[in-house]
Amino acid sequence: MITLSHVYKTFDRGLSYAVEDLSFVVEEGETLVLLGSSGCGKTTTLKMINRLIEPSKGIVKVGGRDVMAQDPVTLRLSIGYVFQGIGLFPHMTIWENVGLTLRLLKWPKPRQHDRVEELLHLVGLPPEDYADRFPNELSGGQQQRVGVARALAANPKFLLMDEPFGALDSLTRKALQRELLEIKTRLKKTIIFVTHDVTEALLLADRVAIIHNGRLEQLDTGSDVLKRPGTPFVRDLLSGSDGRTAGE
Repeated sequence: MITLSHVYKTFDRGLSYAVEDLSFVVEEGETLVLLGSSGCGKTTTLKMINRLIEPSKGIVKVGGRDVMAQDPVTLRLSIGYVFQGIGLFPHMTIWENVGLTLRLLKWPKPRQHDRVEELLHLVGLPPEDYADRFPNELSGGQQQRVGVARALAANPKFLLMDEPFGALDSLTRKALQRELLEIKTRLKKTIIFVTHDVTEALLLADRVAIIHNGRLEQLDTGSDVLKRPGTPFVRDLLSGSDGRTAGE
């Protein structure tokens, strides 16, 4: 479970807030999608969960423990994080990129080997074909698969995904969305997924948290958000350019 209780984040000593009075609970095995326009506080929220950014006020708990009471490095190693823009190390092979967390955690080498091999198969990159390649030898979609495998390496309970498919072409993006749904069903991880794409949010989410100017506008299932937009902003966000509601 991940819990945020009245969380605030300011970068200018309280003159304005990137995140303001944000509270929600992500249940075990649930996928919560943070949806909103660029600059609304989605990524800031994600980074406060693993202490890449620390909250100015309020409490963030992961697995029932306040993140501020945990060692930040240990906390980050226990949470899978798929970065916006992938973030692979270009001088490392695909095998080395996927196994990085396992080396930092000092897993025995045979166990590392078995886990990396398992993960490459899981994301559709057979190790006999891809293990010794470098990131620049892969397509954008293949690199993103490596990013997902790396985030899953230590079998974390929690997975944070920051617009992981945003820079990909439409066909690749749809393929990876389908693969994520399959992985989600098989592995039953607790996932927080950030996007500004309404269709992606409705496809992937068990529940959607819609954020605007750092504040939570609505938290609901996708179907309930579509049926009952809670605020004018939510209604506008869901409206297509032709005035119809997304998903109609």
